[in-house]
Amino acid sequence: MKKSQLIIAIIGIAAVIALYSLPKIVVDNEESIEGLSEGQSSNAPATVEMHEAELSPEQAQSRDENQRKLAEATSPEEKVASATDLGAMYRELGKFDSAAYYLGVAAEADQTLSNLEKAGEAYYEAFTFALDADKVAYLAEQTRNYLNQVLVEDPARLDLKTKVAMTYVSTSNPMQGITMLREILAEDPQNEEALFNMGILSMQSGQYKRATERFEELIKYHPNNLQGQFYLGVSYFEANQKNKAKAQFEEVQKMTEDPMILGSIQGYLDQL
Repeated sequence: MKKSQLIIAIIGIAAVIALYSLPKIVVDNEESIEGLSEGQSSNAPATVEMHEAELSPEQAQSRDENQRKLAEATSPEEKVASATDLGAMYRELGKFDSAAYYLGVAAEADQTLSNLEKAGEAYYEAFTFALDADKVAYLAEQTRNYLNQVLVEDPARLDLKTKVAMTYVSTSNPMQGITMLREILAEDPQNEEALFNMGILSMQSGQYKRATERFEELIKYHPNNLQGQFYLGVSYFEANQKNKAKAQFEEVQKMTEDPMILGSIQGYLDQL
């Protein structure tokens, strides 16, 4: 399977794009790690340019006004309000790294669990879209910085632990992330995000039979997970289980009207 097929298939799944640029690892063998890049580091540049965006005159005016308010703010509440507005504007523009930066500013101004979580979630969103290795490492580090602070106070947040786990997959020690995902599934065998990510990681390492098992578990508990349904079909296809692949793709066709997904499915069906 070409990586481009997977990326084009569901372009909205940014995490998949990032995952397919990661080192290939064996996710279901405790003793085996393949294809790691020598000297890969999670260290990021001390400064990362995060503020460039093409703005309309109205947006530029709003940015300038909120930046002025942020610079002149004398209370945490004022800083949070201005930084949050800037983050929302950049997120709407699809500038997720800039959005994360400003939500980080808000979290540093007022370190409530809510603000820390918002910053961590924003950095994770930016992480899933990033392709440059240094930027991926920096955004992953920032995600862990904020979400781990929430997890210290609320360790039951498996949704946040899953995101932290996925950031480790991009480091020189990816098995740390795999181990965390296994721990999540040991605690909650039906965890939707952990099952999905373990399936994707199995695909990324070429373990398509294991991927089918993960996605079968996923859709058993979460039948409306369109991504899982689609990737189950892809996994069947790559595992040479053609009859199952055909039936699965036909099932996914009934679940969506998205022309990109349907076009990708038809491409697979034409090969069966």
